[in-house]
Amino acid sequence: MIACLNIKQVEKISKALGDPYRLKIMNIISKSESCVQCCDVSAEFNLAQSTMSHHLKQLIDADLLIADKDGRNLKFVINKEVCAAYADYINSLLL
Repeated sequence: MIACLNIKQVEKISKALGDPYRLKIMNIISKSESCVQCCDVSAEFNLAQSTMSHHLKQLIDADLLIADKDGRNLKFVINKEVCAAYADYINSLLL
């Protein structure tokens, strides 16, 4: 079942996806067949670790990513339910 988003959630997701780095992070993680480690995502960018952490936190706070702590590492996976609900919301604007 696809979740229904309220306007605040849509706003938060839209803001999170409004940054080109975050879009690229989502793209990298979405193409992976399994969870992606933080170091794998960071390797794709020339950003300070604190900046990368900020971008990942924005995506997690918007419920677009699910973070799973594995020892000292974090692994990420796309929250498909929330992404599908967001896509449904956007599609509803076109009807």
